[in-house]
Amino acid sequence: MDKRVLLLHGWGGSDFPHWQSWLAGELAKDYGKVSFLKFSNFDFPEFEIWKKELTKELAEFKPDIVICHSLANTLWFHLCNDNNLKTVEKLYLVAPPSLKCEIDELKTFFPLHMPTNPHAKKSTVIVSKDDPYITIDEAKKIQKSINADIKILENAGHINAESGYGHWDWILQNIKN
Repeated sequence: MDKRVLLLHGWGGSDFPHWQSWLAGELAKDYGKVSFLKFSNFDFPEFEIWKKELTKELAEFKPDIVICHSLANTLWFHLCNDNNLKTVEKLYLVAPPSLKCEIDELKTFFPLHMPTNPHAKKSTVIVSKDDPYITIDEAKKIQKSINADIKILENAGHINAESGYGHWDWILQNIKN
């Protein structure tokens, strides 16, 4: 695969056995071009620091595909609102948190105005019916706002290692197609 894939983790990171960790390894096995950006202080994230780190990585790596998990979706939406992003081919927004999130450790990322342009040719929102951080109705509002596809999973929690998402063939096959 000759596409450049950028993986962006959320609050707490996505180290092994998280699916993002697995995916980075799977892409690298085939000499894929993958960047798994590790944000600073991911247990106590600061919006301005993460924004600078992501902006730098986007300029240097120039991804074709971006895969956000959790809080990284919120960060991406902020950059969309700034209108300084180059359009990517595919954008996967996995388990975005509610736009009304009130978790103290994440307060620098909110409030958030939902963008209408995701800066991607094709966007997919992926959520679970039992995600503790967002409802299906909220996810559908995000999907409609950015004119994205939506994939709703059953009993997948926050779509992370704790909910059994380490090895995830669906995401690998989708980014390769």
